Amino acid sequence: MTNVHSTAVIHPKAQIGDGCEVGPYCVIGENVVLGPGCKLHSHVVVDGYTVLGRENEIFPFASIGLKTQDLKWKGGITRTEIGDHNTFREYVTIHSATSDGEVTLVGSHNHILAYCHLAHNVQLGNHVIMSNVDTLAGHVTVEDHAVIGGLAAVHQFCRVGTMSMIGGCSKVVQDVPPYMMADGNPAQTRTINKVGLERRGVSEVSQSALKQAFKILFREGLTNTNALIKIEAELPKSPELEHLINFARTSQRGLSK
Repeated sequence: MTNVHSTAVIHPKAQIGDGCEVGPYCVIGENVVLGPGCKLHSHVVVDGYTVLGRENEIFPFASIGLKTQDLKWKGGITRTEIGDHNTFREYVTIHSATSDGEVTLVGSHNHILAYCHLAHNVQLGNHVIMSNVDTLAGHVTVEDHAVIGGLAAVHQFCRVGTMSMIGGCSKVVQDVPPYMMADGNPAQTRTINKVGLERRGVSEVSQSALKQAFKILFREGLTNTNALIKIEAELPKSPELEHLINFARTSQRGLSK
């Protein structure tokens, strides 16, 4: 049975799934869909064309799906789509996309801590942890199992690779490669994320290859093109190494060096 507090304001056309809990003073807009088992603590606002999957938990004063802050917004229907089993702590803001037909997308099993901001057109993967007061600017992509330290800010159009870690208070202005640790202002790639790789069960052989790839990419003074040629020629193939190579090769903003 859905449990809705008497002070909550829910548009009659909003779709509320079975077993949802909607706490005091929450506001849910006309085009919102809440999947089964979602829990909204008090004073949560969900509006716009926004769909949440099942069993998401949203804490007080979070705001999800409202109009982008981007001044390029010209109207139309923009969407926010969120998967399952996410946690959004206090004062988290997630904005809808900028242009008609576009989507801000959040996957599943993410843990987004207090005061984080996900701007328009962000693409957030699965099992991501964002610590307090992190900011993702517009069009940022974050791959699965990334960890972002508190008070970090990521520039527009940057990518954050899978199983990477960003240190607290970092200013990220270029892509953070997968499986690596980045830190600083501006952020630089420091070494492989060994603890994260071990926790995800990445083999010792693959970890060793990634460590060698790190040295070639970031310590030998080679251009990205020549570094990637050397990595492909000299290091044993693995899914992780292939992903790192493809990530670096398709980078538009360059890698955080």
